[in-house]
Amino acid sequence: MNIEPETLDGGLLKLNLNGRLDMEGAQKIDLKFSAYASSQRAVIVDLAAVSFLASIGIRTLVVTAKTMNSRGGKMVLLNPDANVTKVLEMAGIDALIPIFRSLDEARTAFVS
Repeated sequence: MNIEPETLDGGLLKLNLNGRLDMEGAQKIDLKFSAYASSQRAVIVDLAAVSFLASIGIRTLVVTAKTMNSRGGKMVLLNPDANVTKVLEMAGIDALIPIFRSLDEARTAFVS
């Protein structure tokens, strides 16, 4: 699992994840992911290149989203593939962390 930060216009941080968000992948990115997200108020997590999502990966996303929410920030998910979307929806994560299909749609989540 790799994580690559990308700064977008308007102060948005986009975190591009690539690989399997399983036990090994989550351990590899957990500290970096939390550090990037905790320093921002608006984070888009691009899941397009995530091929597998396990419960430990869901935990990484949820814990970070809840931490951001408690500080007045917001995290959204971008373009997970069909299998990852199914896992997120079955776990009810889409109720806590909005899922968007395009970057333009994801950006609108941060417009007040």
